[in-house]
Amino acid sequence: MDDIKLTQYSHGAGCGCKIAPAVLNKILHTNAVSTKQYPSLLVGNDTRDDAAVLNIGNGECIISTTDFFMPIVDDAFDFGRIASANSISDVYAMGGTPLMAIAILGWPINALPAEVAARVIEGSRAICAEAGIPLAGGHSIDCPEPVFGLAVTGRVHVKNLKKNSGAFSGNKLYLTKPLGVGILSTAQKKNIIKSHDAMVARDYMVQLNKLGEKLGKLEYVTALTDVTGFGLLGHLSEMCEGANLSAEIDFKKIPVIPEALYYLKQNAVPGGTNRNWTSYGHKISAITEFQQNILADPQTNGGLLIAVEKSEENMFKSFLKTEGFELESIGEMIDKIEKNIVVM
Repeated sequence: MDDIKLTQYSHGAGCGCKIAPAVLNKILHTNAVSTKQYPSLLVGNDTRDDAAVLNIGNGECIISTTDFFMPIVDDAFDFGRIASANSISDVYAMGGTPLMAIAILGWPINALPAEVAARVIEGSRAICAEAGIPLAGGHSIDCPEPVFGLAVTGRVHVKNLKKNSGAFSGNKLYLTKPLGVGILSTAQKKNIIKSHDAMVARDYMVQLNKLGEKLGKLEYVTALTDVTGFGLLGHLSEMCEGANLSAEIDFKKIPVIPEALYYLKQNAVPGGTNRNWTSYGHKISAITEFQQNILADPQTNGGLLIAVEKSEENMFKSFLKTEGFELESIGEMIDKIEKNIVVM
C-alpha cells in the first residue's frame, strides 16, 4: 500500500475540485425550491454561507454541512484527516460546536484495494477524535475516482451564530492560515515537490479551525467564513456581497506559505486558480498575474477569514495571543464601490 499514490487516481485535488463559482451560480439559479417558506431556517443557500442553520427553539440552533473531494495527498491516512478537518471547518466557520459526523466514500474498487480505503477512514476517525466527535456512520459507493468527505452536524446558540454576511464598513479583516496549499499540492501532483517540502501543506490542512467556536462568542466579530476552494478573493467577495460592501486588502500583509513561492516559479498553478479568476476576476481591481496566483489559489481547509469591529481590534489581538495566534490585519471592509475587492 505504501507504493500507492492516491493523487494519480484523480483528475482534481482537494477543494480545487470544487465547481467554479460562475458555474455554481448557474446550478443554484435553476433550483426552483425556495427556502424562504421555512422561517426557522436561519441560514440556507441565499448567502453562500458555510453551512445550513436551523433554529430549534430555546435559543439553540442545529448546523448541518457536508464536504467531500478527491485526494489532495498520496497517503490514504492523511487524505482522510484532511478531508475530515475540511468538512468540520464549516461548523467552526459558523461559530459552532461540532457534534457528530458521518462519512461519504466513493471508491474505485477494481483499481484500489479496500485496505487503502480503510486507511482513509482511520484518518477520518483520528481527526474526528481530535474534534471530540464520533464518526457515527456513513455511506459508500463504487466510484471511478476516490472521493471522501463528511456530513457534519453541529450546534450553536443563536446569539453566537456567525454568518459570512454580517460585516460592517470599517471592520478589520484577519486570516488565520497562510495561502499556498493549492500551489504545493499541485507541485506534488506534478512530482516536482522536494522531499523536505512534502509535508508542509499537509500540516496546515490537518489543522482544525477550532478557533471558530470561540470566535462565535465574541460580539465584536461581525462576520466569519473559511477560505477554501474559491481562494481568498472568492470567499472575501462572498462576504462583501452578503453585506453589500467592498473590501480593501494589502497584498504585502497577506500570509503566504514561503515554500509555495518557489513552486509558483515552477508553474505549479492549480487549474482551480484560473477557473476561480475567470468566474470573479471582473469583480476585483487590476492585479498582477503573481497576485492572482496567490489570492485565487484554491485552499483546502484553509484559514478562517474574520471581520472585527475596528474599535475592539486591540482586544481582539489580545484574545488571539491567548489562543496562540500572532496575526496582523490584512485589510478592511469599506463602503460599496464598483469592485468588490481592491488589492493595494
